[in-house]
Amino acid sequence: MGLVSVLAAAAASYIFGAIWYMTLSKPWISAAGIACDDQGKPLNSSATPFILSAIAMVVVAGMMRHTFAMAGIDTALKGLVSGLGIGLFFIGPWIMINNAYGDRPFRLTLIDGGYATFGCAIIGFMLELF
Repeated sequence: MGLVSVLAAAAASYIFGAIWYMTLSKPWISAAGIACDDQGKPLNSSATPFILSAIAMVVVAGMMRHTFAMAGIDTALKGLVSGLGIGLFFIGPWIMINNAYGDRPFRLTLIDGGYATFGCAIIGFMLELF
């Protein structure tokens, strides 16, 4: 059951990420400085970022499941709030640090940090839903 909940939580967050970044694609492309063709499509069409993202979601969901078990987080609401906290207070600030040192626009931090925050909330909710 643990593996199923980790995979389901990872998939839910990955799907949310697809929706998040499709919705915010133009501001994200601009803030990230992605090179595009004449139609506004990114020049790099490699599948690597998508594969790495899927792997990362499984790793994050797996570690969150372990952490939640050790902390006694055992309801969907507690999972949601705890996941929100992980994204907002752990991952979001780390993204901000990386973007600040890379002299990236703060808008990029908001977009990527927003995904980290809500994506972790979804993972936390889904982990405790099963």
